[in-house]
Amino acid sequence: MQKTSTKTLFDYWNALRGSRSAPDRRDIDPTRIRSALANTFILELNEHNEFDFRLAGSHLCSAYARELKGRSFSRLWHDRDRDAMETLVKAVTEDHAVALVTFQGSTAVNTRLTIETILLPLRHNGTTHSRLLGAMTALDEPYWFGVQPIMEQRITGLRLIWPDDVSHAELARDVATAVPRHEELAFATASSAMPPPLTATVYGRSARRYAHLAVIDGGRR
Repeated sequence: MQKTSTKTLFDYWNALRGSRSAPDRRDIDPTRIRSALANTFILELNEHNEFDFRLAGSHLCSAYARELKGRSFSRLWHDRDRDAMETLVKAVTEDHAVALVTFQGSTAVNTRLTIETILLPLRHNGTTHSRLLGAMTALDEPYWFGVQPIMEQRITGLRLIWPDDVSHAELARDVATAVPRHEELAFATASSAMPPPLTATVYGRSARRYAHLAVIDGGRR
């Protein structure tokens, strides 16, 4: 986690949930994360089984130069990354992992910026399937930020964090792998509650494949 807003939201979420896998939507107090509100969003599941922005902070709206409330989060991603994002979202909503994603956003004139995103499970009406809490923060804000909207975004790196299984010290040693050009997506994980995998080799290491995701066993040392 490189940005203060990401760390602030994660720490608040982690403290709020206590011994639960996720806090309840009603527990969220915006005044406790005032410094991260401009970067924070809440997603809700729609009738097409995709996630839309229910709330979106001003920093997010500036990145896309438009109001995001009611717009699709799922369709922001490049076609190449949609399966990967679906897998990540399922890990968050069903297995209560935390997803940390970096992506490169490109504008119509091919200017670019890198954004850090965190996705956190959130309980609503007794389940974690229909809501997500998250934050998006540009690593560096170029002079054109807020004027030239992001038109395309591609994942450049990701990590799944299992808060109940791995200590902060262990997380610091975890492996986070960038997305290679050949579109093999790799990330570190300390658990494997996912669909039946196929075997694969990524960077010379044994891995398990889910669609075009390759999961490298790691995390605990």
